[in-house]
Amino acid sequence: MNWVFVAILAQIILGTALIFDKLLLRKKSIDPYTYSFWLGVLGLFAIFLLFIPVGDAVFAFNNLSADTVFWGFLAGSVFVLSMFFMFFALSKGEVSIVLPIIGAFAPVFALVFSFIFLNTGIGFGDLVAFCFMVVGGGLLLLSDIKHLQLKISLFAISSSLFLALSNVFSKLVFNGTSFINGFVLIKVGGAIFVILIFLFFKKTRKKLKTASIEVEPKNKFLYFANRAYAAVGSVIVYIAISMAHPALVESTQGLKYVIIFFIGWFFLNEHFRGKVLFKKMMATILIIVGLVILGLNSYANNIPIDENRDITWAVTFSSEYSKRLGLDWKKNYEAILKPSKIRIVAYWDDIETRKGKFDFSELDWEIEKAGEAGSKILLVIGMKVPRWPECHIPEWASEFGVSEKEEALREYMKVLVERYKDNSDIFMWQIENEPFLIFGLCPEREEGYVEEEINLVKSIDSSRPILMTDGGEFGRWYKAVHLGDVFGTTMYRKVHSPFLDSKFGIGVFEYPISPSFFKLKEKMVRLITGEKDKPFIVIELQAEAWGPVEIPLLSHEEQMEIFPPEYFTETINYAKKTGFDEYYLWGVEWWYWLREKQDDNTLWDEAKKLLNP
Repeated sequence: MNWVFVAILAQIILGTALIFDKLLLRKKSIDPYTYSFWLGVLGLFAIFLLFIPVGDAVFAFNNLSADTVFWGFLAGSVFVLSMFFMFFALSKGEVSIVLPIIGAFAPVFALVFSFIFLNTGIGFGDLVAFCFMVVGGGLLLLSDIKHLQLKISLFAISSSLFLALSNVFSKLVFNGTSFINGFVLIKVGGAIFVILIFLFFKKTRKKLKTASIEVEPKNKFLYFANRAYAAVGSVIVYIAISMAHPALVESTQGLKYVIIFFIGWFFLNEHFRGKVLFKKMMATILIIVGLVILGLNSYANNIPIDENRDITWAVTFSSEYSKRLGLDWKKNYEAILKPSKIRIVAYWDDIETRKGKFDFSELDWEIEKAGEAGSKILLVIGMKVPRWPECHIPEWASEFGVSEKEEALREYMKVLVERYKDNSDIFMWQIENEPFLIFGLCPEREEGYVEEEINLVKSIDSSRPILMTDGGEFGRWYKAVHLGDVFGTTMYRKVHSPFLDSKFGIGVFEYPISPSFFKLKEKMVRLITGEKDKPFIVIELQAEAWGPVEIPLLSHEEQMEIFPPEYFTETINYAKKTGFDEYYLWGVEWWYWLREKQDDNTLWDEAKKLLNP
C-alpha cells in the first residue's frame, strides 16, 4: 500500500473532524481542557486492538524493550500536549488561521527532530515535494497575517512543536515493535498522562468539572461521535508514520488545510476576497503539486526491481577520443574487454574528408575486429554522434547552408548504410546522438531532419531496428521513443557545469536524483507514448571523470577525486536499481589511458570483473 494515499485519507478525515470541532467550540459547548482530557482517556480503547485476531495470530506485547515503552509513553504524552495547545488556539481563533500556523511549522520541526532522534533525512525528490507543501502551508498562513494574534500564534506554534516531537517519537516506537503494539503504547501513554495531569492537580480538576457541566446532552453525543471519527483519522496517520518519514507525513497536513479552507469558505461563511483569496488559491495549488510529486516519488520507490535479473553490460568506444588522449587507438580497441555488445561510431569528418571521396578503412577495421571477438555492433551514424564537439562535420561542408549540408549528410549516410547493410555483426543502427537535447557545438538543422534520416536508413535496410537516444536528466524522451524502434537514455551522475562554475563557484557536482527518477520517468513516458513493450536501454552509463578540463590536463589525484574506483562500483549498483536490462558503459578509453599512462589498473580491472565475469 502506498503511504501517500494512506496519509491523504487521514488528512481528509482529520480536516473534516476539525471543522466539526470548530462548530462545537463556537457554541462554547466544550473547552480545550475537556477536549484534551477525553482525547487522552479515549485512547484507552486502543487496548482492545490487542485482542483482534489477524489470521491465526493475536497481537500482544512481546519482547518490548524498555526504550520502546519509554518512547511510546512519551509520544502519547506529547501528543496530548499538542492537542491541548491546538484546541486552545482554536477556541480563540479561526480554523483557517490556526491550522495553517501548525501546518507551516510542524513539518519543519519534524524534519529537524528526525535528524536529531532518527538520524535520517529525505531524498531530493521528496524534499522538493516537502518544500512545495510547506511553502503552500506558509502561504495560507500569510494570507491571514493581518488577523494573527500573538497569543493564538504562540499556542499554535507550541502545538506544532509538540506534534512534530510526538510523530518522531512514534516513528521510534514503530521501528522497535509492531504497529498494533506501538499504537497501543502511544495511546495508553497519552491516557496515563491526562489522568495524572488533569486529575492530580486541583485546578485542572475544577476546570474539567466546570467545563463538563456546561456540556449539553445533545452536544455530548456529537462530541463523542466526532471524537470517534477523528480517532479513525488519527489511527490512519500513525499507519502512515509507521510506513514513511515523519516529516513527509507531517507535510501532508497541507491537504487538511485546503479542505478546511474550502469548507470554511463555502459552508461556514468565512469570507475571502482579493489578495487573500488569491494567496489561498495559490497555496492550494502548491500543496496539490507537492502531493502529486510526493505520490509519484512514493510510487517510483515502490516499483519492484529484480536486481538479480539478467543484465547485458556493454561499452561505447570512440576512436576519435582515444586519439585525443594520445593513445594508440587500435591497441586501445583491441584491449577492450570483449563485451557481448559494443557501440562504435562512424565519424563523417573522418570518412568523407573530401566531398564524394570515402575512406572506410578505419571503420572497416573496427567492425572486423569486433566480429572476430564475437561482439555484436551497434553502429552510430549521422552528424551528431558521441564525443565532443558532438557534431562532427567535414571542413568542406562546414560553410554549406542548412539544406545543402543536410543533403550532403544524407548522401554520406546512404553510402554508409549500403556498405554495411549485409554485415551480420551489426545488429542495430543508431541515428544521431541525443538529437533533441541542446548540447554541443552544432549548426542549425532542418525541420524534420531526424525523420528523413530514419526513412532513408529504413528504405535501404528495413531488417535492423533503429535506436533513438535522449538525455537522461533533461531529455523529454517521448519524441525519441516515438521515432525509434529502441530507445536509449544517458545516465550521468557526476558532471561539471561551466555556467555553475563561473556564476556560483560550483565545480563538479552530483545530480541529486535517485534511481527511482529513471524508473518513474520510464513509466510516465511509456504511458504518454503508449509504448508499453518497446525496449528501453541505457546507452551511456557514465564511468569516467567529467572535470572542468580534458582528462590529460587533470592530475591523477584530481581524476580519482572526481571518479574513484569505489564510485564505479556505486554507479553500477545505482544502475541496477533503475531497472533497465542493457547498459553501455562510457569511459573505456579513460580506463585504458589510466592503465597505459598512469600505471593504474584499478578501474580497468573493475570493469573486467563486470564485462568478463
